[in-house]
Amino acid sequence: MDCHIALVGFMAAGKTTIGRRLARELDLPFVDTDELIVAEHGPIADLFAAHGEAGFRAAECAAVARALAGAPAVLALGGGAMTYEPTREAVRSGALSVYLEIPPEELVARLRRSPTVRPLVGPAPTLERVRELLSEREPLYRTADITVPGPHPTRGAYARAIAKEVRGRAR
Repeated sequence: MDCHIALVGFMAAGKTTIGRRLARELDLPFVDTDELIVAEHGPIADLFAAHGEAGFRAAECAAVARALAGAPAVLALGGGAMTYEPTREAVRSGALSVYLEIPPEELVARLRRSPTVRPLVGPAPTLERVRELLSEREPLYRTADITVPGPHPTRGAYARAIAKEVRGRAR
């Protein structure tokens, strides 16, 4: 594989978990852009608190650009990365993008089980809030080159389904 693969989708869609498996499947390195942001700026919640969503999106865009400047890899982008036009453009021009499409009810269940509190849904995510954010973001996610509905019976099965789509598109 000689191109970047950027996984996009809502928070808790599995971009990091599936991304790690997909990277192994495609024999590529894995980069989580949230980890790049934390390494440079500290905890995401603190960055949000200090600089608001706009400041966070700018830092996120810079992290995506750094990742895209490196060797081909599987990239896991944050759930709101595609809401920022400069990030969308960087992904559009520098990667094959894949939308991990997960039903809102499953997203809420995953968010509630997650130890990570996401600033935009808080500590007790509701289906109403997830649907509200998803209705704003889904048209942007759907600009991805490939959409792979999920979840699949196993994480490995989901990663293999994505790899099959990516290989078919990358030829």
